[in-house]
Amino acid sequence: MDHHKPHPSAAFEGYYSKFDLPSGAHLALICCEVRGAKHKPNMVSFTYVPKDNAPGYFQREVFTEHMHQVASTEDNGFIIDVPGMGRIRWYEDHTAYDLEHADFTFKAKTLSRTKWSKTTDTPESLLVHLPLPLHWHVQSLASECDYTMKITDYSVPAEDASGRAMVHDEKNWARSFPSAHMWLQARDGDRGFCCAGGQILGMEAFLLGYRSKDLEIDFRPPFAVRVAGLGPFMTYTKNWEDRTFELSVQNFTQKLTVKATAPKNTFFSLTSPFPEGHRENYLGQSFNATMEVKVYESGLFSPWKLIREDTFEHASLEFGGGYYPHAGSKNRFH
Repeated sequence: MDHHKPHPSAAFEGYYSKFDLPSGAHLALICCEVRGAKHKPNMVSFTYVPKDNAPGYFQREVFTEHMHQVASTEDNGFIIDVPGMGRIRWYEDHTAYDLEHADFTFKAKTLSRTKWSKTTDTPESLLVHLPLPLHWHVQSLASECDYTMKITDYSVPAEDASGRAMVHDEKNWARSFPSAHMWLQARDGDRGFCCAGGQILGMEAFLLGYRSKDLEIDFRPPFAVRVAGLGPFMTYTKNWEDRTFELSVQNFTQKLTVKATAPKNTFFSLTSPFPEGHRENYLGQSFNATMEVKVYESGLFSPWKLIREDTFEHASLEFGGGYYPHAGSKNRFH
């Protein structure tokens, strides 16, 4: 919980929850604050994407004058309070969402938490304690939750109006702002994959993890990094025009490759934080990606042996900033 709580010295702080709903649809809920910004300093973003009709998604991005991120006086948790809309409350053992707007209402309570790994609470591990310009934390890879949802003047399937969902809960906080990034996320039962990274401090760095019933594979710098396009342990390519991303990373005994692609008509745009406030249409995200993950092992002098091959459907794929050619333009999708 310590890494998930507000960091008052950060220039911006953003909380992202992705809900997998009963019909196979997804909901992305974002609360983000840019401290000291003069223009659109606070945002609540609500995006509902039907499983088989991504162009028919519903989205509201609400920019508020005030947003309060405060520590709880009752326990080790904290509260994001949005005057006039409601709040999200992180307790030590669960999270409660209670938001109401003229165009949507969403209430939920988590019932479980799947932390990042058995050995560390956060993807960064010890790197989280360094004064890096940008940090990424995953509070829960998968939490069951009970919820109710209503969207005004939009036809939500009855099975998505209320019930049991699975939520992925994470955040970013930073003293400066990334110039380009990628983000991937998938979960199916006890199997999952998460990856975030891009351009930072004049280099390209990634954090990633694969999970299954019997495997916990993590990579982070110094292995998941390259400088001037070169790195002995990591390669990657991204192609917005083809909506594809491929990455290969290894250490001395493990290797992981991932390939993700999504249909062009499944992407929607989201708003991103900048020093002066929030800028609209600065990243493109899809919940309809197909993701292929392969894991290899080897001895110090033996060839790589494939030990796991996994495929995820309806995964998340995001291109942001410099990796998203339409960033800042009026060319929104759908």
